[in-house]
Amino acid sequence: MISNERQYTNTRRKLADLETLLAATVAGEAGDDGFRDVQIAALESQADDLREELAEYEVLRDGGTRVIEASSLAGIADTLIKARVARGWTQRQLAERLGVAEQQVQRYESSAYRTASLARLCDIADALGVTFTERAELVEPAHVE
Repeated sequence: MISNERQYTNTRRKLADLETLLAATVAGEAGDDGFRDVQIAALESQADDLREELAEYEVLRDGGTRVIEASSLAGIADTLIKARVARGWTQRQLAERLGVAEQQVQRYESSAYRTASLARLCDIADALGVTFTERAELVEPAHVE
């Protein structure tokens, strides 16, 4: 997932490089003749993944998103990052609203908020104006030996 403009720029550059390599492979100027079809399929798949990430970030960044779904507690981290992007806030702006250093928000996001306490997650959600309405569902617990 792309979480800031630097990553967005790098991903666009990677996609351009990948598209150049794909075109060369299709034209027979790159790759292994015996595996060209496999290489083309792999390059197309990677390019599609990057295009999806770029498109998702652009929709978030451009303010067209009001609802972000989280299908699990683990998905809360992505939801908070997406909410920040959708608000048009930088990591620095979120840090200022929380009263912490920008590097702390960078660490939180790079670790998918694994080091943040529940209280801090609530603070972040409040700062971003995010409410969670996900329902809790009982499933069979994992067997631990």
